[in-house]
Amino acid sequence: MTVIALLQIDPTVGDIKGNAKRISQAASIAHENGATLAVTPELAMSGYPPRDLLNHGGFVKRCLEEVHDLKVNLPLIVGCPIPPETERTRPGNGAVRVIPNRPTRVVTQKQLLPTYDVFDEERYFHSDTKPGILRVVDGQSIGVTICEDAWQHAGLVPNDYPVDPIEQLASFSMEGEALILTVNLSSSPYHAHKQGTRAEVAMSAARTLGHPFLLCNQVGGNDDLIFDGRSMVAWSDGEIAQAPAWVEGVMMVDLESRNVRFLCLDGSEEIELQVYKHHFGFVKKEEDLLEAVTIGLRDYCTKSGLSSVVLGMSGGIDSAVTAAIAARALGPENVIGISMPSRHSSDHSISDAEITAEALGMELLSMPIHSMHDPAEKLLLDEINQGSDIAAENLQSRLRGLLVMGVANARGAMAIATGNKSELAMGYCTLYGDMAGGYAPLGDVWKTEVYALARAINDEAVKCGKTPPISESTLNKPPSAELAPDQVDRDALPPYEVLDEILRLHMEEGLSGEAIAGFTGKDDAMITDLLARFSRNEHKRWQMAPSPRVSGRAFGQGWRQPLAAKKD
Repeated sequence: MTVIALLQIDPTVGDIKGNAKRISQAASIAHENGATLAVTPELAMSGYPPRDLLNHGGFVKRCLEEVHDLKVNLPLIVGCPIPPETERTRPGNGAVRVIPNRPTRVVTQKQLLPTYDVFDEERYFHSDTKPGILRVVDGQSIGVTICEDAWQHAGLVPNDYPVDPIEQLASFSMEGEALILTVNLSSSPYHAHKQGTRAEVAMSAARTLGHPFLLCNQVGGNDDLIFDGRSMVAWSDGEIAQAPAWVEGVMMVDLESRNVRFLCLDGSEEIELQVYKHHFGFVKKEEDLLEAVTIGLRDYCTKSGLSSVVLGMSGGIDSAVTAAIAARALGPENVIGISMPSRHSSDHSISDAEITAEALGMELLSMPIHSMHDPAEKLLLDEINQGSDIAAENLQSRLRGLLVMGVANARGAMAIATGNKSELAMGYCTLYGDMAGGYAPLGDVWKTEVYALARAINDEAVKCGKTPPISESTLNKPPSAELAPDQVDRDALPPYEVLDEILRLHMEEGLSGEAIAGFTGKDDAMITDLLARFSRNEHKRWQMAPSPRVSGRAFGQGWRQPLAAKKD
């Protein structure tokens, strides 16, 4: 049992037969390259997270039947939901052993079921009570764990679980039968600071177990969750190797020679992986973030059967970056932009949008909203005059949303929203206007990070000998919604460097306004006002389009705030 293959694949939730085909393809590559055992990610057969599909009649049973029907040439451990023992119990999150020409069997089911942040596994699964042990030859066995089972040991989860599966396996290895290695079937979602955390989990387990610990993580996007891959192996002496991010393939690990390589699933490349001592090379944050939001949009479209997208192009930084992400994800020929200037739009709002579209090679439609704006405003004149300025400003945004949705319907495409996390936090966005769309690539990206993405996009274009798609004018002009004369964002908001820091400390670190004021030295009254506005706009975030989760705390399923509630 010297060469282990980690099948870093991109399953689609609910596509049981398609996932089986992907597993078989990766297992064949592993066998052809000398692997003696292959391991898939967590719930690879159903896709992760399957959510309420688990409650659909026959779904779990079909997953396990497809595992039984797998045709492989080497021993394989497959992540698969396990049918419940009775009608009144929940299914298990399991690992199933497949050996050529022998019956399959369930090796283990997940013990630790997370219920924090984006996870809700106790709703769907029952937990096992014992560690997974797979005997491979007389006197030798391997440990089998599933994702969270390894995280408790490193002390990196908020749940206080009653057991520690890694300690259980360590105790077993001292009872006379040697564990030669432990594998972990993982579907660990990405966020920007998780690279080092996952490595700490693997190294902690390897140290305690005294043998190699191999973690196979899935890659790709499923709804708002995205998975970066980065499967890894850690040895008990602190050495560690990690697979590339954002690409499907097979990580081949020779445990004796410590030669580690990665075979891309499409056959395009073979990569020799470096083995590090107590650390590994990190990818630059903005480059990693760009890949994350790109694969999030690409997989959302691909797995939903969508091939093209439509977005409004204002000449601003958000729409320019969103257009570039869409072009990376789907190809520029599948991206349609719409320039929709109003009476308040600057000349550069049109020209900057044209520069971006031309550099990307995408289609740009021109649809000025004057002819719609004037009669709509006249029709609502009395109401608008009795209301606030916001009523008149939002009318423009909703007219643009109408055009974007109309073109999307006419072209059989999906509208995408261009708003960022800072705007969504402050409610600086319009329901049924610029929030219209089926997906929001920047919905978990702070405004300051949008600028970092823009620079990464331009740098990538220069390296490829292309024209940078985001103009200097777009990068340098003051951010503005251009819904009123001479309007700029700083009229209503503090500088984004200040705003983003306050919002991040509140959302991701859980700090109160008083604590933020003490930590940052910023004005307490300003912080109090910002957090009050943040709270008042929760209803908008309940209605926002899904977006790829790239931060430690994102709006969406990991952010569950009440609406009709008194909030101090």
